[in-house]
Amino acid sequence: MMDRIRPHLWFDTQAVEAAEFYASTFANSKVVDVSTIHDTPSGDTDVVSFELLGQPFMAISAGPLFRFNPSVSFLVRVGEADQVDQLWGKLSAGGTTLMPLDSYPFSKRYGWTEDRYGLSWQIMLAGEEGTDQPITPTLMFVGEVCGKTEEAIRFYTSVFLNSSIGSLLRYGKDE
Repeated sequence: MMDRIRPHLWFDTQAVEAAEFYASTFANSKVVDVSTIHDTPSGDTDVVSFELLGQPFMAISAGPLFRFNPSVSFLVRVGEADQVDQLWGKLSAGGTTLMPLDSYPFSKRYGWTEDRYGLSWQIMLAGEEGTDQPITPTLMFVGEVCGKTEEAIRFYTSVFLNSSIGSLLRYGKDE
């Protein structure tokens, strides 16, 4: 397996709870390890390793110093519409809808939600296209860095060995 960047998610106190929720939401997923670091500036800190659809993730309960926002989200591409609906139902419960589950020009079934822990998920019907990485971290560049996405991509691929640019998706004129 190719080395990949492992997303590391920062929670206030809910890392274990969130990792267990995500592992129960995605098929073939599991919490791998939970350990506690004692006497940190945030007190005792849980560190969780977990896998979602075979992809490794980590989470930490490190206090209220950081909050998720939709500029970083996880795009989940699945092959069947009922899988989209099932994931949407679980991830959106108790959360906030950012784009309703619907049909859009780029996908027959897509929705964007912020889950009950504040983490942003985009659930998309990929159809026969599929993907070798079903969960893809997605970055949105807004404000002062709006329009600098390709510059950032070129920088990131220059920093990490064996990196390459996959596909670039651009908004249309009125999107």
